[in-house]
Amino acid sequence: MSYYLPLAAIDTAVFPGSYATARKRWLTQINKLSCHAKYLPYPCDGIGPEGEQLITDTVWIGPEDASRVLVLLGGTHGIEGFAGSAVQIDRLALIAEGLVVIPADTAVLMIHALTPWGYAWQRRCDADGVDLNRNSVDFSKPLPENKDYELLYNLIKGPIYLADTAQRKIALAGFEQQHGRVALEKAISAGQYSDPSGPFYGGKAPAHGRLVCEGVIREYALQQRDLAVIDLHTGLGSYGYGEIICDHQPDSAGTRAAQNWYGDSVALPLLGTSSSVPKTGLLDYAWHAIMNERSCYVTLEFGTFSTDQLFEILLRDHQLWAQSGNGQARLDHSKIMRRHFCPTDQAWQEMVLFRARQVIAQGLSGVSS
Repeated sequence: MSYYLPLAAIDTAVFPGSYATARKRWLTQINKLSCHAKYLPYPCDGIGPEGEQLITDTVWIGPEDASRVLVLLGGTHGIEGFAGSAVQIDRLALIAEGLVVIPADTAVLMIHALTPWGYAWQRRCDADGVDLNRNSVDFSKPLPENKDYELLYNLIKGPIYLADTAQRKIALAGFEQQHGRVALEKAISAGQYSDPSGPFYGGKAPAHGRLVCEGVIREYALQQRDLAVIDLHTGLGSYGYGEIICDHQPDSAGTRAAQNWYGDSVALPLLGTSSSVPKTGLLDYAWHAIMNERSCYVTLEFGTFSTDQLFEILLRDHQLWAQSGNGQARLDHSKIMRRHFCPTDQAWQEMVLFRARQVIAQGLSGVSS
């Protein structure tokens, strides 16, 4: 496998300080492109903490009749958009400066801030508490059940995010000892549809980011093209490493494409080779449904700190937002959220940008071959 990795200097200044700053920088880079670029915004209900408008921005770079497309998603989980923006802004700069050449019959589609409310308010979810990455289910049918989430609810005698920290740790340790670590992680994070103010809630209807993806798929007739979709995430896995997570079925054409393009570093939750456990309602599934056998969807997940720390930080976040009168406490906790999902450590940021360049180059080479 051969691919082109730009040797331009890595500048961590592309990491933004806020959603509003990220959007401004992203749009500035769009205006610097000399090649064909089609810009489409998708407004979102609500406003940001400074009264700013919330918008998911998209841009198609390259020929509109291209049969092959690299799709780069950022901000599926709002606060994870800080790294997603940095990667997209870095890529836009490389294209604008001529350091990356898009292959013939190929286009690049960037979708920025899929969950803009969560990005602006430094939460993973949207204003309704919905986790976009658990939202791709058929809402015309009975909603999925997470019986182990309900078991934890009963064990703690209420929502796990409202429990006393010491009580919760004892209960979770007991559950893990009885059922195992994977079962514990699935109980908490695999997705639940019964507790709207709780973590990893899949919602009752399609969320903004899902509607944006469906709109973009229709706008560009993406079901008729070969696709390499890379969804940028942070917060899970080894510190600074970008794990390529493939949630296609192990014996599928999508998995074979991922392994051909990205090599042996591809990890599959369904085979237990990933830091991620299998989950319900992933955004992946909405894209899988329109993909041909020459396409694949992968999550590029940049690790930060431990999964136990992730759960505690998220549970505290949901606790603060479930109760009124916590304005200052929420503000204080948002700093903790930001540190977990986008560390200010320059070395971490450099690793993210380098690995992202590498994986995007692999995906672009793979889909255009």
